[in-house]
Amino acid sequence: MSGGLSTRMLTDADAVRTERSRILAELLTIVDELADRAVAVMRAEIPAYADRTDDFLTDVREQVGRHYRTKLAVLLEERTVTFEDVAFSRRASMRRVQAGFTLADYINAFRVGQQVFWEAVVAHAGRTFAGQEAALTLAAPLMRYCDLASTHAANAYMEYQRYAAAESAQASRDLVELLLDGEAPTRGPQLATAHAHGLNPESRTPLVVVAAVLVGGEADARHAACAAIARTGVGRHRTLAVVRQSEIVAVPALGPGGDPGELCDRLQAVQRDLLDEDVVLAMGISTVVEGTANIPRAFQEARAVLEFLPEDGGVAALPRISPFEYMALRADDTARHLVDPRVLDLLEEDRMRGGVLTATIRAFAAADLNLRAAAERLQIHHNTAQYRLRRIQERTGRNLRHFTDLVDLLVAIALQDVLPPATNPGRKRLVPATNEEGGTADVPSAHESR
Repeated sequence: MSGGLSTRMLTDADAVRTERSRILAELLTIVDELADRAVAVMRAEIPAYADRTDDFLTDVREQVGRHYRTKLAVLLEERTVTFEDVAFSRRASMRRVQAGFTLADYINAFRVGQQVFWEAVVAHAGRTFAGQEAALTLAAPLMRYCDLASTHAANAYMEYQRYAAAESAQASRDLVELLLDGEAPTRGPQLATAHAHGLNPESRTPLVVVAAVLVGGEADARHAACAAIARTGVGRHRTLAVVRQSEIVAVPALGPGGDPGELCDRLQAVQRDLLDEDVVLAMGISTVVEGTANIPRAFQEARAVLEFLPEDGGVAALPRISPFEYMALRADDTARHLVDPRVLDLLEEDRMRGGVLTATIRAFAAADLNLRAAAERLQIHHNTAQYRLRRIQERTGRNLRHFTDLVDLLVAIALQDVLPPATNPGRKRLVPATNEEGGTADVPSAHESR
């Protein structure tokens, strides 16, 4: 009785071993077909693989096929997989980094490859007891192979990514220094970096320069702020941004049809988001210039405009400031002392009462001295607008229909926006922004805007 049981068990083990060899041999004959199937699933399930070139997909197919053949060889030899078996995947990992793949997508592709292979094992096992048992004996070694291969690939990916990041950072720093010196890259990594960021030295690419300094937060926050600025841009190119001593310098390329206002919005959003992380940044944005040859001048503009900001940071964007507003920002206390005291008194009183007269002056100027159009802009009755103009003239002696009188009032308003009034010497300096009447209004400081 016991002898018959042992004989049957031996027979069953032999049958499982035979089935195992059969399954592996059959899979070995269809490796190319399985690799094609795996690539098709990758393209269907992983968006990063969907629209790649034929050359890239051929590379993926070859890698999958090589893994399948290596896996089958290890299983047929009934040995444990080693790092030497999967060493070939190191160069593939490098190519995935260069192609811009995330590590998650790359490892996800390993999962897909393993899934396709296991489904093939199950399909070829058939419905017999020996075939299904043979498939089960392959599960553990297949898991060990996938674990070792994916770990090796991930480590190689991270290693090369760190290397590439260091090389890229150095090339970016070298490029920024070259551009700030008024020179243009002609070859090598600097030229490649310039093209990658949309800065073609041979064309008159529209661009701005951003200068930013940290006014609150840990010193390491500079790098986080630099990375956030680098993610801004209004075209298909990433913004060139580096940490340079104690400041951040960025050169966003606007490209054809790029909107500087949209870029300013994005940089303003970056400043606000960083503020939520207790990173306080002061950011100056230059005027739009054409071509890399004008970067040194734009850099000086961006640096100079930082002085318009309060001590608690913010964004001073020259593309949003008119020449008139800029002259007011550059004015000193002497300019304010030249303003008629009657005008100053009216503006101070009007500020405390909501600024309706100041808004009327701005709207009247924006409407080209057309009172009816100004009233429509302010959404008030024509007679109300007429009454306000008469009141302004009575208080200041200025007739808004006379060009020189109107300019006097507009200058006084601009100076009030940017210079501390005599009654409040502690008021901080603010950057003007366009309000709904077309004039200027205070931009709150970083902390006030929260």
